[in-house]
Amino acid sequence: MPTAKSKTTKPAKAPRRAATVERKTRETKIAATLDLDGNGASDIATGIGFLDHMLDQLARHSLIDLKLHADGDLHIDFHHTTEDSGYVVGEAVAKALGDRRGIMRWGEAMVPMDETLTRVALDLSNRPYLVWKVKFSRPKLGEMDTELFKEWFQAFAQSAGLTLHVENLYGENNHHIVESCFKGLARALRQAVALDPRRLDAVPSTKGVLGGSL
Repeated sequence: MPTAKSKTTKPAKAPRRAATVERKTRETKIAATLDLDGNGASDIATGIGFLDHMLDQLARHSLIDLKLHADGDLHIDFHHTTEDSGYVVGEAVAKALGDRRGIMRWGEAMVPMDETLTRVALDLSNRPYLVWKVKFSRPKLGEMDTELFKEWFQAFAQSAGLTLHVENLYGENNHHIVESCFKGLARALRQAVALDPRRLDAVPSTKGVLGGSL
């Protein structure tokens, strides 16, 4: 008698974790599309060259695909565009994560860049908090105020819902200091958003939900 052939079923493919966010105010108009499961592709246009460079580094080293176009009141200064881009990227991350089920949750990185060393640690806790221990010796990098980098990280942490610690341990070149902060964020974020194959169906919290108290 002919034997019945056994059927093999392929495991279900995890849904793509992607999001699109738009923010429109009297000061800025920003649209972003983000894919947590990408390969680091980027298409960035904020009107601020140095910020474009940093967001490109964020995408490239986190392996998160990021497209972001901004139209802001740059004739006043760079503050609103910088801060609002942080809000938009962070909101896209939060939206793509959903209930944060199956993620590794924590990430950390030590990033050297020539004479500079920066440490970044984060928790996708849904409890926004920023510790920023970064000092600059110059008020500007090109046309961009160095104080605005903290504003970007603060906005990103707030809207992404993450506890974020950024500490420049030492360094002299202000460009290197800023870039190591963004690269450190990228590498730590890459770890934290990665899926844990041992608990894909579980939210990584004893409460069963992320947010609120520990």
